[in-house]
Amino acid sequence: MLYTVVGIHFKQAFLKIITWNCNGALRNKFKHLLDFDADICVIQECENPLETKHTEYKNWAENHIWIGDTKNKGIGIFAKKGIELDKKNWTDVYRDLRVKHFLPCRVNNDFDLLAVWTHSNKSPTFGYIGQLWKYLQIHKPKLRKSLILGDFNSNVCWDKLDRWWNHSDVVKELEEIGIKSLYHHYWNEKQGEESQPTFFLHRKIEKPYHIDYIFGSLDFQNGVKKMEVGALEKWIVVSDHLPIVCEFET
Repeated sequence: MLYTVVGIHFKQAFLKIITWNCNGALRNKFKHLLDFDADICVIQECENPLETKHTEYKNWAENHIWIGDTKNKGIGIFAKKGIELDKKNWTDVYRDLRVKHFLPCRVNNDFDLLAVWTHSNKSPTFGYIGQLWKYLQIHKPKLRKSLILGDFNSNVCWDKLDRWWNHSDVVKELEEIGIKSLYHHYWNEKQGEESQPTFFLHRKIEKPYHIDYIFGSLDFQNGVKKMEVGALEKWIVVSDHLPIVCEFET
Protein backbone atom coordinates (compact mmCIF):
# COMPACT_ATOMS: atom_id res chain seq x y z
CA MET A 1 0.00 0.00 0.00
CA LEU A 2 1.27 3.45 -0.90
CA TYR A 3 1.14 6.44 1.41
CA THR A 4 1.53 10.07 0.48
CA VAL A 5 4.07 12.29 2.22
CA VAL A 6 3.73 15.99 1.33
CA GLY A 7 2.60 14.84 -2.09
CA ILE A 8 5.26 12.13 -2.51
CA HIS A 9 4.32 8.48 -2.88
CA PHE A 10 6.31 6.09 -0.68
CA LYS A 11 5.75 2.61 0.70
CA GLN A 12 5.86 3.96 4.24
CA ALA A 13 3.94 6.61 6.14
CA PHE A 14 6.83 9.02 6.46
CA LEU A 15 9.80 10.61 4.74
CA LYS A 16 13.14 10.64 6.53
CA ILE A 17 15.90 12.99 5.44
CA ILE A 18 19.43 13.64 6.72
CA THR A 19 21.97 16.39 6.23
CA TRP A 20 25.57 15.79 7.30
CA ASN A 21 28.99 17.20 6.58
CA CYS A 22 31.06 14.03 6.57
CA ASN A 23 34.43 15.85 6.72
CA GLY A 24 35.65 13.90 3.69
CA ALA A 25 36.13 10.23 2.77
CA LEU A 26 32.44 9.29 2.77
CA ARG A 27 33.45 5.95 1.23
CA ASN A 28 34.79 5.00 4.67
CA LYS A 29 31.90 6.52 6.63
CA PHE A 30 28.62 5.96 4.79
CA LYS A 31 27.88 2.81 6.81
CA HIS A 32 27.38 5.03 9.85
CA LEU A 33 24.26 6.34 8.11
CA LEU A 34 22.67 2.95 7.48
CA ASP A 35 20.99 2.65 10.88
CA PHE A 36 18.93 5.74 10.09
CA ASP A 37 17.44 4.07 7.00
CA ALA A 38 16.88 7.52 5.50
CA ASP A 39 15.09 8.08 2.24
CA ILE A 40 17.34 10.97 1.24
CA CYS A 41 20.82 11.91 2.53
CA VAL A 42 22.37 15.29 1.74
CA ILE A 43 26.10 15.03 2.37
CA GLN A 44 28.74 17.75 2.23
CA GLU A 45 32.49 17.21 1.64
CA CYS A 46 31.96 13.82 -0.02
CA GLU A 47 33.79 12.42 -3.02
CA ASN A 48 32.26 11.81 -6.43
CA PRO A 49 30.80 8.25 -6.44
CA LEU A 50 31.36 7.97 -10.18
CA GLU A 51 35.11 8.40 -9.77
CA THR A 52 35.73 6.12 -6.81
CA LYS A 53 37.18 2.63 -6.85
CA HIS A 54 35.32 1.78 -3.64
CA THR A 55 32.67 -0.70 -4.79
CA GLU A 56 30.50 -0.63 -1.66
CA TYR A 57 30.34 3.15 -1.69
CA LYS A 58 29.50 3.18 -5.39
CA ASN A 59 26.70 0.63 -4.85
CA TRP A 60 25.28 2.59 -1.90
CA ALA A 61 25.35 5.75 -4.02
CA GLU A 62 23.58 4.15 -6.98
CA ASN A 63 20.83 6.80 -6.97
CA HIS A 64 22.52 10.15 -6.54
CA ILE A 65 23.48 13.52 -7.98
CA TRP A 66 26.74 15.28 -7.10
CA ILE A 67 28.76 18.43 -7.80
CA GLY A 68 32.21 19.52 -6.67
CA ASP A 69 35.33 21.45 -7.55
CA THR A 70 37.39 18.25 -7.43
CA LYS A 71 36.49 14.57 -7.51
CA ASN A 72 37.48 14.26 -3.85
CA LYS A 73 35.27 16.89 -2.24
CA GLY A 74 31.83 18.12 -3.16
CA ILE A 75 28.17 17.88 -2.18
CA GLY A 76 25.85 15.00 -2.99
CA ILE A 77 22.20 14.01 -2.72
CA PHE A 78 21.75 10.27 -2.20
CA ALA A 79 18.31 8.64 -2.34
CA LYS A 80 16.79 5.21 -2.04
CA LYS A 81 15.91 3.34 -5.18
CA GLY A 82 12.60 4.44 -6.63
CA ILE A 83 12.97 8.08 -5.59
CA GLU A 84 13.43 10.28 -8.62
CA LEU A 85 16.09 13.00 -8.40
CA ASP A 86 15.89 15.45 -11.28
CA LYS A 87 18.85 17.84 -11.16
CA LYS A 88 17.85 21.41 -11.94
CA ASN A 89 20.07 23.47 -14.20
CA TRP A 90 19.76 26.66 -12.19
CA THR A 91 22.54 29.16 -12.71
CA ASP A 92 25.02 29.72 -9.90
CA VAL A 93 26.34 32.96 -11.39
CA TYR A 94 25.42 36.22 -9.67
CA ARG A 95 26.61 39.42 -11.35
CA ASP A 96 29.28 37.56 -13.33
CA LEU A 97 30.63 35.73 -10.28
CA ARG A 98 29.96 32.09 -9.44
CA VAL A 99 28.60 31.27 -5.97
CA LYS A 100 28.98 27.87 -4.32
CA HIS A 101 28.07 25.22 -3.48
CA PHE A 102 24.39 24.78 -4.33
CA LEU A 103 22.78 21.63 -5.75
CA PRO A 104 19.07 21.94 -6.64
CA CYS A 105 16.88 19.05 -7.72
CA ARG A 106 13.24 18.08 -8.14
CA VAL A 107 12.15 15.12 -6.01
CA ASN A 108 9.54 12.81 -7.54
CA ASN A 109 8.30 15.76 -9.57
CA ASP A 110 6.68 17.09 -6.40
CA PHE A 111 8.94 19.54 -4.57
CA ASP A 112 12.34 21.15 -4.93
CA LEU A 113 15.27 20.28 -2.73
CA LEU A 114 18.26 22.61 -2.48
CA ALA A 115 21.39 21.05 -1.02
CA VAL A 116 23.75 23.65 0.46
CA TRP A 117 27.42 23.73 1.39
CA THR A 118 28.41 27.38 1.56
CA HIS A 119 31.97 28.27 0.73
CA SER A 120 34.26 31.23 1.42
CA ASN A 121 34.78 31.33 -2.35
CA LYS A 122 37.79 33.63 -1.83
CA SER A 123 35.37 36.50 -1.27
CA PRO A 124 36.57 39.17 1.18
CA THR A 125 33.00 40.23 1.90
CA PHE A 126 30.46 37.66 0.65
CA GLY A 127 31.90 34.42 1.99
CA TYR A 128 29.73 31.62 3.39
CA ILE A 129 26.29 33.06 4.27
CA GLY A 130 26.93 35.81 1.71
CA GLN A 131 27.07 33.11 -0.95
CA LEU A 132 23.62 31.86 0.05
CA TRP A 133 22.29 35.43 0.16
CA LYS A 134 23.46 35.93 -3.42
CA TYR A 135 21.95 32.61 -4.53
CA LEU A 136 18.60 33.65 -3.08
CA GLN A 137 18.67 36.87 -5.10
CA ILE A 138 18.68 34.70 -8.23
CA HIS A 139 16.33 31.88 -7.26
CA LYS A 140 14.19 32.94 -4.31
CA PRO A 141 10.85 32.88 -6.24
CA LYS A 142 11.46 29.24 -7.25
CA LEU A 143 11.83 27.98 -3.68
CA ARG A 144 8.33 28.48 -2.29
CA LYS A 145 7.67 24.73 -2.03
CA SER A 146 11.00 23.30 -1.06
CA LEU A 147 13.47 21.94 1.43
CA ILE A 148 16.74 23.85 1.79
CA LEU A 149 19.32 22.01 3.86
CA GLY A 150 22.99 21.54 4.50
CA ASP A 151 26.05 23.14 6.00
CA PHE A 152 25.47 26.91 5.96
CA ASN A 153 28.72 27.63 7.86
CA SER A 154 26.75 30.37 9.60
CA ASN A 155 24.92 31.44 12.74
CA VAL A 156 23.24 34.63 13.88
CA CYS A 157 26.03 35.03 16.46
CA TRP A 158 28.30 36.18 13.60
CA ASP A 159 25.95 38.86 12.29
CA LYS A 160 27.63 42.22 11.62
CA LEU A 161 25.79 45.53 11.84
CA ASP A 162 27.16 46.96 8.59
CA ARG A 163 25.91 44.05 6.42
CA TRP A 164 22.67 43.34 4.65
CA TRP A 165 23.55 39.69 3.94
CA ASN A 166 23.90 38.39 7.48
CA HIS A 167 22.50 35.10 8.71
CA SER A 168 19.50 36.99 10.08
CA ASP A 169 18.92 38.59 6.69
CA VAL A 170 18.91 35.20 4.96
CA VAL A 171 16.46 33.83 7.55
CA LYS A 172 14.21 36.85 6.97
CA GLU A 173 14.34 36.46 3.19
CA LEU A 174 13.32 32.82 3.47
CA GLU A 175 10.50 33.66 5.88
CA GLU A 176 9.16 36.09 3.28
CA ILE A 177 8.36 33.11 1.05
CA GLY A 178 7.08 30.96 3.94
CA ILE A 179 10.25 28.94 4.54
CA LYS A 180 11.46 28.44 8.11
CA SER A 181 14.13 26.48 9.97
CA LEU A 182 12.61 23.17 10.99
CA TYR A 183 15.01 22.77 13.92
CA HIS A 184 13.85 26.06 15.44
CA HIS A 185 10.23 25.29 14.58
CA TYR A 186 10.39 21.83 16.20
CA TRP A 187 12.38 22.73 19.31
CA ASN A 188 10.83 26.20 19.72
CA GLU A 189 14.24 27.85 19.96
CA LYS A 190 15.41 31.19 18.60
CA GLN A 191 18.11 31.65 16.01
CA GLY A 192 21.42 32.03 17.85
CA GLU A 193 20.11 30.34 21.01
CA GLU A 194 20.35 26.72 19.85
CA SER A 195 20.77 24.21 22.68
CA GLN A 196 22.15 21.53 20.35
CA PRO A 197 25.34 22.27 18.40
CA THR A 198 25.99 20.62 15.04
CA PHE A 199 29.69 21.45 14.65
CA PHE A 200 32.77 21.34 16.85
CA LEU A 201 35.72 23.38 15.63
CA HIS A 202 38.75 21.10 15.28
CA ARG A 203 36.55 18.47 16.98
CA LYS A 204 37.04 20.27 20.29
CA ILE A 205 34.07 19.84 22.62
CA GLU A 206 34.70 23.30 24.09
CA LYS A 207 34.13 24.94 20.68
CA PRO A 208 30.52 24.09 19.73
CA TYR A 209 28.46 25.87 17.07
CA HIS A 210 25.12 25.37 15.33
CA ILE A 211 25.79 25.86 11.61
CA ASP A 212 23.83 23.06 9.86
CA TYR A 213 20.15 23.52 9.01
CA ILE A 214 17.03 22.12 7.42
CA PHE A 215 14.62 24.80 6.19
CA GLY A 216 11.23 23.93 4.76
CA SER A 217 8.06 25.43 3.37
CA LEU A 218 4.71 25.20 5.17
CA ASP A 219 3.91 21.61 4.14
CA PHE A 220 7.15 20.45 5.70
CA GLN A 221 6.70 22.59 8.82
CA ASN A 222 3.29 21.04 9.41
CA GLY A 223 4.52 17.53 8.65
CA VAL A 224 7.51 17.30 10.99
CA LYS A 225 7.11 14.18 13.11
CA LYS A 226 10.55 13.94 14.67
CA MET A 227 13.84 15.78 14.53
CA GLU A 228 17.15 14.91 16.13
CA VAL A 229 20.81 15.80 16.08
CA GLY A 230 23.23 12.87 16.04
CA ALA A 231 24.80 11.77 19.31
CA LEU A 232 28.11 13.51 19.98
CA GLU A 233 29.96 10.45 21.24
CA LYS A 234 29.14 8.49 18.07
CA TRP A 235 29.75 11.09 15.39
CA ILE A 236 32.66 13.17 16.69
CA VAL A 237 35.03 10.27 15.98
CA VAL A 238 34.21 10.39 12.24
CA SER A 239 33.52 14.07 11.57
CA ASP A 240 33.56 17.55 13.09
CA HIS A 241 29.84 17.80 12.26
CA LEU A 242 26.84 15.95 13.66
CA PRO A 243 24.02 14.89 11.33
CA ILE A 244 20.55 16.39 11.53
CA VAL A 245 17.75 13.90 10.96
CA CYS A 246 14.15 14.88 10.24
CA GLU A 247 11.09 12.68 9.73
CA PHE A 248 7.87 13.87 8.12
CA GLU A 249 4.41 12.35 8.63
CA THR A 250 1.73 12.06 5.96
